Amino acid sequence: MSKPQFATPNLDELEKGPWPSFVTGLKRLAKESDMMHDLLCQLETSYKTKTGYWKGGTVGVFGYGGGVIPRFTELKDEHGKPVFPEAAEFHTLRIQPPAGMHYTSDLLRKMCDVWQETGGSGLIAFHGQSGDIMFQGIRTENVQKAFDALNEMGFDLGGAGPSLRTSMSCVGAARCEMSCYDEAKALRTVINNNIDDMHRPSLPYKFKFKFSGCPNDCVNAIMRSDLATIGTWRDNIRVDEDLVQAYYKVHGMEDLINDVVTKCPTKAITLVSSDKFKASEHVSAANLGDGKTLCIDNKNCVRCMHCLNVMPGGLLPGKDKGVTILIGGKGVLKIGATMGTVVIPFMKLETDEDFEKLNELGRNVIDFFAENALEHERTGEMIERIGLTNFLEGLELPVDPNMITQPRANPFFRSDDWDEQVEKWLEYKAGKTA
Repeated sequence: MSKPQFATPNLDELEKGPWPSFVTGLKRLAKESDMMHDLLCQLETSYKTKTGYWKGGTVGVFGYGGGVIPRFTELKDEHGKPVFPEAAEFHTLRIQPPAGMHYTSDLLRKMCDVWQETGGSGLIAFHGQSGDIMFQGIRTENVQKAFDALNEMGFDLGGAGPSLRTSMSCVGAARCEMSCYDEAKALRTVINNNIDDMHRPSLPYKFKFKFSGCPNDCVNAIMRSDLATIGTWRDNIRVDEDLVQAYYKVHGMEDLINDVVTKCPTKAITLVSSDKFKASEHVSAANLGDGKTLCIDNKNCVRCMHCLNVMPGGLLPGKDKGVTILIGGKGVLKIGATMGTVVIPFMKLETDEDFEKLNELGRNVIDFFAENALEHERTGEMIERIGLTNFLEGLELPVDPNMITQPRANPFFRSDDWDEQVEKWLEYKAGKTA
């Protein structure tokens, strides 16, 4: 490190307060890296002038059309030279992580060594919104070298630009008792079969898959992906009476009522006297041991997961597990933030054939999106423009009353052709059970 320390009064403000700040990490790297020192200088200038100074460009590696995010500085002096030359080029490599984001400490050390040895800034982010490992800060001349070294370790570039993005899956079945399917297998099946759309961008805009093992949705699939695969179940919530009683002994009746019963959004959980309790095929029940029984009306359960989270192990997902598929989630853009809309209420995801059906659905959605979306339009915005019914017809998916845009709101209700729609639904239901 040869440069004197640059004063950063605006960035210093971000280090105040009780929470950790990214500025502290950047300063630590800046002590050993001229590139990071100049990055801090440009960032401080941006905070001072309230102006961003990065522009894009074209930077890539052989055989790939995406995966590298170019950043060139626009902060120049009167002679057209960069004011902070060491950070004049600060490109980012997006690298696909392992499904479920599992690493060994040895692998992480090797990544850090590669990034340092190939001219990287030392700045690595785990993970971007699409799940990528973000290797941030490298000059154009070193991009290919860094990619080759990471590729030799078995890693590939992720998505950037108008392409299929890297995707994310929660840790799921590897360590979570709420998992309802093999999330890692689902991710690798879908992404590996559609990898060309990631490496060679040709879509109207970005397209994201995300895979959550249960409705807790720890990877924000419903809100931040074009096709969300959410684990669920269609039988009764399982009850471990001993663990429910253990919770009750520790927390008591007041917490049970305040934290479990009254917070059920559909009032599906009740407390009844044990002598008045009547068993039912749709009711999960746990005897609390003091003349009270905790009852869950599973027909009214909307899988919000709150009671299962409050009583870990005491209440668990049912045994008839599968997934719900939602389409159209995204952050703000043309029509604001949208959550995914259910297009397949339930499908099993256990056999190789099941996973191939998921991949086929994903492929069909991508193809429909490529043919019908406008430039710079996400899937949810396309559906908003053409209508959900037209989208379902294009994918040859039947309309189902369980398709919802918000809890307990059916977007397909019409009264003018009620009898005709009832007949269609009865025929469809008979065909599914035949």
